[in-house]
Amino acid sequence: MDYENSDRDDRTILPTALKILIAGGFGVGKTTLVGSVSETQPLRTEEVLSERGIGVDDVTGVEAKSTTTVAMDFGRISFGDDLVLYLFGTPGQDRFWFLWDELALGALGAVVLADTRRLADCFPSIDYFENQGLPFIVAVNCFDGSRQYNLDEVQMALNLDPDVPVMLCDARKRESSKEVLIALLQHVMKGRGVTREPETVKS
Repeated sequence: MDYENSDRDDRTILPTALKILIAGGFGVGKTTLVGSVSETQPLRTEEVLSERGIGVDDVTGVEAKSTTTVAMDFGRISFGDDLVLYLFGTPGQDRFWFLWDELALGALGAVVLADTRRLADCFPSIDYFENQGLPFIVAVNCFDGSRQYNLDEVQMALNLDPDVPVMLCDARKRESSKEVLIALLQHVMKGRGVTREPETVKS
């Protein structure tokens, strides 16, 4: 009777899974970014804005917004065959911040989305990640018709450490969102003294 070579290893090597947070103020584009880049149908926990939010949720500059995330957004994206990012979009309003500690547990790093029309809205996210010691970058979401600022001006206005990367993005576009995630991975690896570049993102 013939037997197969017992030395052969047919075990599947599972990719490394990393958790990334997508944070920022109300209406800044977190749900849009997760949806634009996720290779699977994103999980969303959006509810229609109701009268209860009047006077609580500031919709200045995002008057057309009709829904809000009440728990999280979830998506995933693969880099090559050995790395998978799980994306968790955080709720933007302060009444949902009790969820942040759970969402941040085990996270590798975070993207803070910023809107130059409402720049102060991303301060709570920045403060949170600084206090947690969690690496983060700031991505300025370029909304149609909004004033464009020099990135140095944004870094100064947010009082960021010079080592915190600031970049422009369009959360609606997959390629732009991928560049944001790659920039975060590079920032985290640089902080850990790792020089290996992320593999190409699967299309």
